[in-house]
Amino acid sequence: MRDYEMLYILNPELGEENLPAAIDKVNTLVTRLGGEIGENNSSAPWGKRRMTYQINKSPDGFYVLANFRLEPAKADELESDLRISENVFRHLLISLAKD
Repeated sequence: MRDYEMLYILNPELGEENLPAAIDKVNTLVTRLGGEIGENNSSAPWGKRRMTYQINKSPDGFYVLANFRLEPAKADELESDLRISENVFRHLLISLAKD
């Protein structure tokens, strides 16, 4: 298992009330792939922020930082699933390993 950090941007049309459900959906995706969500900072919402450029005609997005452990072979599958998710505008997955 390797430690990962992921920053992702959620669709602002979800609204504040649906944000926890969308975050849980991404966390469930990680655990379904055999990952372990970090206890100290499982998913920390940064809130709604203005993006540098519009994505899907939206100038804003909900930024969320997540820490988790996952098998390196499953990282590609996670990114593939996030690409087809309609609520996740963009994501950046970073391995925290010191190779």
